[in-house]
Amino acid sequence: MIWILFAFAFWGFTWWLNGWIANSSHAATRGARLAVPIIFGITVLVVWEALVRGLNVPPVILPPPSAIAAKVATSLDVLWIDFVQTFMKGALTGYLMGCGAAFVIAVLIDRSPFLQRGLLPVGNFIAALPIIGTAPILVMWFGFDWHSKAAVVVVMVFFPMLVNTVQGLAATDSMQRDLMKTYSANYWQTLLSLRLPAAMPAIFNGLKVATTLALIGAIVAEFFGSPIKGMGFRISTEVGRLGLDMVWAEITIAAIAGSAFYGIVALIEKGVTFWHPSQRG
Repeated sequence: MIWILFAFAFWGFTWWLNGWIANSSHAATRGARLAVPIIFGITVLVVWEALVRGLNVPPVILPPPSAIAAKVATSLDVLWIDFVQTFMKGALTGYLMGCGAAFVIAVLIDRSPFLQRGLLPVGNFIAALPIIGTAPILVMWFGFDWHSKAAVVVVMVFFPMLVNTVQGLAATDSMQRDLMKTYSANYWQTLLSLRLPAAMPAIFNGLKVATTLALIGAIVAEFFGSPIKGMGFRISTEVGRLGLDMVWAEITIAAIAGSAFYGIVALIEKGVTFWHPSQRG
């Protein structure tokens, strides 16, 4: 009972603290913007720990954060091997290949109305295919190592990147394009000097969406065949053994890696599109 009361009291205090920070005169500062999500994250962990202990939730159902942290600390070697196999080899390789191919195809589509009418519906069809159906096929085609996981990631990230890039390349208006014509600029000069810079916000939207899809695709693909390493392999194996602390440890590493990946792309976006209104303030 004490744990439950502590959980509600701590939640109430941090709720008030976040409200005070948000409404204070320093709310617009960088420190205040960072403090609010950090306090919220700490609150979730503390309340989670207190409720699990107070309600005597079995560890098989939901382990407390302290048990997950202890498992991470004692399994760093295994978690690192799984991280390299799933993220560095499967997810990151597939992300670079899929996004790079989508960007090239988007430029070709923008150059040719025929391709725009023909390839976009095909891309939409591929994006609509369920991963649970395509992953086993790609595993059979490319083998059980990371190559098949990269192939799954390519399929998952290709269409979101393609659509955002095509949309971004069409963002300039006719007056801007006519101005480039008065300078006797050809298509590629207009693309590099006008249309590509204007498309950067949309391109980075596609890149950010693809960061989460890449890691999810690589992990799910490992459920259908993998060497004896990888996040998906470890999760499926430990679930069968009821090793839920290891499952949550893998989920924690995946969440941290995905958030860091997204943050890196967002940081690059901030440097590239510093001129855009969304990056001001």
